[in-house]
Amino acid sequence: MTTIEAARTLTVPPALHVDLGSCPETAGRARHLADEFLRGLEPVVQQEVIDAVLLIVSELVTNAVRHAGGPSCSLHLSACPEAIAVAVSDASHLLPQPRTPDVLGEGGGFGWSMVCQMADAVAVTDEAGGKTVSALIPRHRSDMRMVARATVVSC
Repeated sequence: MTTIEAARTLTVPPALHVDLGSCPETAGRARHLADEFLRGLEPVVQQEVIDAVLLIVSELVTNAVRHAGGPSCSLHLSACPEAIAVAVSDASHLLPQPRTPDVLGEGGGFGWSMVCQMADAVAVTDEAGGKTVSALIPRHRSDMRMVARATVVSC
């Protein structure tokens, strides 16, 4: 291969796309698939980053199952050298809503604000068939900032 040919070679970032059902086991399946995907990446992803991505996957998929009301949702992960992108699509057009956390029961309310704090960027895209909630997580722990970030939807 000549130098000119080598310059035209395009490397596609590793990605995972899976359609998931909408049942109580869905978040666990999504976490398992995400964990396998992350552990197969080169260079190796730091454990702290894996933990953050898995928590975000769990929260976004749980919210899609719990609040979207559709028969399914989908998970899309992609990795580039700087970050891991998580996207969860569902059939609802309703935007995620921050809620006051229920510290006394099982009413939840912690997930959305946690996703917004852990991710470098969060966006909600309205689409013909529903919405996609996306989060970008820095691949290197030193890049992770626990400060307020600009997002499409307020956190």
